[in-house]
Amino acid sequence: MADELNGMKVAVLATDGVEQVELDRPWQALEEAGAEPELVSLEAGEITAYDHIDKADTKKVDAVVSSADPDRYAALLLPGGVINGDFIRADADAVAFVTAFFEAGKPVAAICHAPWVLVEADVVRGRRMTSWPSLQTDLRNAGATWVDEEVVVDGTLVTSRQPDDLDAFSAAMVEQFAAGPAEEDDE
Repeated sequence: MADELNGMKVAVLATDGVEQVELDRPWQALEEAGAEPELVSLEAGEITAYDHIDKADTKKVDAVVSSADPDRYAALLLPGGVINGDFIRADADAVAFVTAFFEAGKPVAAICHAPWVLVEADVVRGRRMTSWPSLQTDLRNAGATWVDEEVVVDGTLVTSRQPDDLDAFSAAMVEQFAAGPAEEDDE
């Protein structure tokens, strides 16, 4: 993965409680592919990442979602973490930000508990996807077809289950982000 995403700005939407490895490893894959990821969060300052239920590193926030412009970004990464997913889906500005990527046909990658945000944004209906297993009922109730697979690509959406899937998730994410937005007749 080198230069596929040269200069592409990618929004990474996360807050306190984000699963550190699900933030760090895809971020690294984006940088290695030449992208410029930016951490977008609910508030300015720093967020605290977690290693499952234990506090881990802090990360500097680049932009606050309430004032972030989705048009600045070519793609969106939603890392997981139970706390992160729950806080993000409860924030109206964050949900509107996510919805804007789908309305524009831009690629989105979500892992673990991040698909909760997609349920809240009402963008999973008719899609084939995966997530952390405890979200399968939520996704099915929202109209998705949930499958237990390492990584699922449905149009411009890439989903994955857990940290063990990060290699496949990161590779699929870079490939979909490089492909760019969906054509209007594909939606």
